[in-house]
Amino acid sequence: MFSRYLKSEEFLKRAERTIPLGTQTFSKSRIQFPYGVSPYYAARAKGSRLWDVDGNEFIDFNNALAAITLGYADHDVDKAVRAQLADGTIFTLPHPIEVEAAEVIVELVPSADMVRFGKNGSDATAGAVRLARAFTRRDRVAVCGYHGWQDWYIGSTARNLGVPEATRELTSTFRYNDIESLDALFRKHPGEFAAVILEPMNVVHPAAGFLEDVAELTRRHGSLLVFDEVVTGFRLAKGGAQELFGVKPDLTALGKGMANGYPLSAVTGRGDVMRLMEEIFFSFTMGGETLSLAAAVAAMRKLDGKSVPAALAATGKMIVDGTRQRIERERIGHFAEITGHPSWTFLLFRDLPDASSLEIKTLFMQECLARGILTLGTHNVSYAHSDADVARLMAVYDEVFPILRDAVDNRSMKQYLRCAPLQPLFKVR
Repeated sequence: MFSRYLKSEEFLKRAERTIPLGTQTFSKSRIQFPYGVSPYYAARAKGSRLWDVDGNEFIDFNNALAAITLGYADHDVDKAVRAQLADGTIFTLPHPIEVEAAEVIVELVPSADMVRFGKNGSDATAGAVRLARAFTRRDRVAVCGYHGWQDWYIGSTARNLGVPEATRELTSTFRYNDIESLDALFRKHPGEFAAVILEPMNVVHPAAGFLEDVAELTRRHGSLLVFDEVVTGFRLAKGGAQELFGVKPDLTALGKGMANGYPLSAVTGRGDVMRLMEEIFFSFTMGGETLSLAAAVAAMRKLDGKSVPAALAATGKMIVDGTRQRIERERIGHFAEITGHPSWTFLLFRDLPDASSLEIKTLFMQECLARGILTLGTHNVSYAHSDADVARLMAVYDEVFPILRDAVDNRSMKQYLRCAPLQPLFKVR
């Protein structure tokens, strides 16, 4: 059977000869995109659209794993980058754009007194944890959510191969919206936790008082509270989840959409804690690379001036409302639900006796991709998404949800699937 992804599959075979897994990011690989029914390589993107190397056009609801907030190739961001490119990208001395970018973050983020830049979200979360350990003179960390690839966190997951047991033992997990699970860690290891780090929101909203209780409990035990706002920063509100929910952490990790796809992250927070950045080692040759900083200034100014978070929420609400209506109409609520903040929602599937959640998700992706919707089961809304894009998404769901229902109710999953089901990576949320 002819594949509409022939060039992608050829590139994948070529890439796997020199690149483990064929790409740099698990979530962009064949582990997350089912082989035979998925594109693997992009040629270009603009606004809400992405074109793969085979020339297929998609409305992208993944948006580079939520790194794109304004839309691909945003005019104002790219204009700022081109202007900076004329002066250079990296120098023997720091450039004033570092100061300007830091000042914008301090202006927008409620907890921000001082800022240090990195490149990936993992840089920022790891830097915040190292800083908390230095400040408190303690070693243990309590985590909730996904916080990147580095040893201190990934050792607490099923992907811990290569992480020393001594490192893994220092990180403990607690459950979101379950304050008792965090309290139990403090009781088990009194006076030992340097930091509590969590995504202030991911799949579900925080229960009433949960974030406030986390903050109070953390500080009562002499630990620092770190918000991982790599995704939620500049998305849920211009100042992130901490602004939306009114809870200020001691430190915050930022990344992804802050530079609209250019590689930049940041650690920010209380001045007395951040001053210790002068003593710990958190230093990058490319930390002051100017193109990403220019992109961040332009992106953050636009996010603020255009009230982008409110626009994302409005677009996302249309998606949430429309998806829920279709779940109810097609009677698939026993295995499907939509949840999350409107700007970052998750279409979740549940295991059933005759169909696993991964089989259902694979079929969902197979059928959406065939109809020009690029998705991993999330809706990472961008400012470029139009009402017409939402209408097209709903039209696709009108076609795909009945297929899911038939495959589940009539036990015909194997007849529908044209590929092997996805395999689990690891559960982080």
